[in-house]
Amino acid sequence: MTPEMSTTAAIMVMARNLPPKAFSFLSTSEWILHSEVERGQKAFGGRFLAITMIAAVIIISGVIIIDKVPPRHHHSHPPPDNYTLALHKALMFFNAQKLLPPRWDKKFSFVQVLLNRLRLFLSPGHPAEDILLILHRSSEIMMCSYLPVFTSFNRTKGGLIQLNHGRPQPLQYVVNAAFLATLYSDYLEAADTPGWYCGPNFYSIEVLREFAKTQINYILGENPRKMSYVVGFGNLYPKHVHHRGASIPNNRVIYNCKGGWKWRDSPKPNPNIVVGAMVAGPDKNDEFRDVRTNYNYTEPTLAGNAGLVAALVALSGDRTGIDKNTIFSAVPPMFPTAPPPPAPWKP
Repeated sequence: MTPEMSTTAAIMVMARNLPPKAFSFLSTSEWILHSEVERGQKAFGGRFLAITMIAAVIIISGVIIIDKVPPRHHHSHPPPDNYTLALHKALMFFNAQKLLPPRWDKKFSFVQVLLNRLRLFLSPGHPAEDILLILHRSSEIMMCSYLPVFTSFNRTKGGLIQLNHGRPQPLQYVVNAAFLATLYSDYLEAADTPGWYCGPNFYSIEVLREFAKTQINYILGENPRKMSYVVGFGNLYPKHVHHRGASIPNNRVIYNCKGGWKWRDSPKPNPNIVVGAMVAGPDKNDEFRDVRTNYNYTEPTLAGNAGLVAALVALSGDRTGIDKNTIFSAVPPMFPTAPPPPAPWKP
């Protein structure tokens, strides 16, 4: 960018900080200045920089003086174009969603972490870089909020992060956060980035993996009750899971929805073990009630198990499995390849 163009850009920035009454005047002035810069670059070269700066001072001063004079006529401002309005609404949604915990009906956390791949591995440049940088910064803030050194979320005495702020069924949020933290650390490692900043402090990617491990280990039995919240894992796990397939016996009798209630309300352990199902989890005091009728403790969900599987895969094996050179090109096609064409027809 030439000095003349830099000056014009600075003028435009200053103009946008002026009172609203000056907008209509400045829109014309900006156009005039931009045109004069183009002509001046050809006619005067570097000497035009001083002329442009003087013109800027005169115009800005004139606008300020105009703003001091009471207007005689009221000029309505034109409504924003559709793109500006859409961007404004999108940013409102973005700001409202960016620190919500990842869950089945709130996908923003997942999407912004996935979009970090584009910025870290492809460097798309302008204009995509602007919005990707915003999402990258938001991802960093989210990762900072998971660290115990900050107080964004409470933790139980046993160490379970309360992403849903002490409300029931906490584990589905925890496993998804553990997955995202591990995935984000893998992205940074693949991009040869050792960590990220939380304010002025730098944190290693190892901190994220440690967060994920402690949360998953809690779920698998390293908690005050020494209970695994994954059915069939360990020696102590829930026996009264809130699940029809687990609680209704396989006695070749077809039960309708209402007919299955007697099994739901039975105090006996489940006749069938739904191996691998993660229940809703303990409360904010690390307490757990193994009661089938209380789904806030004993209900497994697809959203919870999806996050559990993802987190376990991310934490298993040797470090990251991310290959930044093939992460986009190695995706298999969505449809099978077309069959070869038939042989040429012959009479």
